[in-house]
Amino acid sequence: MQELWVLPAWDLTAAAVEVWSCDGETWRSPAMCQVLAADFQPYIPGLYVLIGAGALMMLIGLFGCCGAARESQCLIGAFFACLLVIFAAEVTAGAVSFLGKAEAVKKLKNTYHEAYKAYQKNGSKNTTLSGLHKMAKCCGTEDPASITVLKPLCSEKQQEYKNCLVEIEKTLSYYFHIVGILAIATAGITIFGMIFSMVLCCAIRNSRDML
Repeated sequence: MQELWVLPAWDLTAAAVEVWSCDGETWRSPAMCQVLAADFQPYIPGLYVLIGAGALMMLIGLFGCCGAARESQCLIGAFFACLLVIFAAEVTAGAVSFLGKAEAVKKLKNTYHEAYKAYQKNGSKNTTLSGLHKMAKCCGTEDPASITVLKPLCSEKQQEYKNCLVEIEKTLSYYFHIVGILAIATAGITIFGMIFSMVLCCAIRNSRDML
């Protein structure tokens, strides 16, 4: 029974990390919200699936512990069924994170290029460029000379040339890997919970048969 407490403890940690990756300081600026809404709408639901699965598994884990304490085959069977559904959702979200990374990077690079061209034409304040510079801690395109044009939109800490197209890819890869690895790790813990619940259910049945 004690092993079932691993599930709510792990998923509390997993949900916290997922919220951090989704709602960190990097993503809270209005500019970044606008960019993410336009370019990342197909991928954001996967992150919320993991957050919901983590929160739901905390509750289900507690019910599983109650079922084990009461030696209820019905509760443990329901616990297994819920874990099976959550496992499928976690694997799907993890696969989307890994497979969708290249397309997401491409979209954000295109957004940066378009914003840079627009800024070159009119020279007005560009919140998209400012947000991307802050997110990737960079300043400039693949052309080092672009630093002279973009310097007003770069933070005071980043006034030297640093290719944003490269840094954007590094930053997104970091976040996508966190989400994907966390999904796979959580799925592994879910498998452990399913196996343990079935073993426990069989043990309860055998003990009752012996009586």
